[in-house]
Amino acid sequence: MEIWYQGKCVARHERCFGRQQKVLNLDHYLEVLERKPGALAGATALEQWRTQGRWPGSYDRYWEVLKQRQGKQAGTRAMIEILLLGQQHGPARLRQAIEEALRLGCSDVAAVRYLLTAEQLEKDKPAAIELGSLISYERPLPSMEAYDQLLLHAPVREVMQ
Repeated sequence: MEIWYQGKCVARHERCFGRQQKVLNLDHYLEVLERKPGALAGATALEQWRTQGRWPGSYDRYWEVLKQRQGKQAGTRAMIEILLLGQQHGPARLRQAIEEALRLGCSDVAAVRYLLTAEQLEKDKPAAIELGSLISYERPLPSMEAYDQLLLHAPVREVMQ
């Protein structure tokens, strides 16, 4: 099921064909969980993501690192912020960034944000340029020795402190 607003898909949800079943998407609850981070650990949507394979073990490991470093509530809030970044960059890139952060020993939201955007920040390296006939214009660097001789004859000024 998709919900469109002004020509843009604003929500997409899996359709449930069974009776009395709940199909939840954790992405839909992240803004609420930001205000109540303690609810993430027992969230039904999180449990469904785990059974669907959408919550890899690396997420739990990184969440644990965040809780150890920042405390339970702040660490959980940081994990929710990271999951919100996944909405912008996609689940594959988020998983790659979290696993890279674990490998590097990073335990901060800013580190994951940087790893998600690092590819966009890298500039193209200039290619080697063949100088060809321009090599005939190459000159040696200027020498400053003549100017250094002027310093030898300069009057010494006293510095007052």
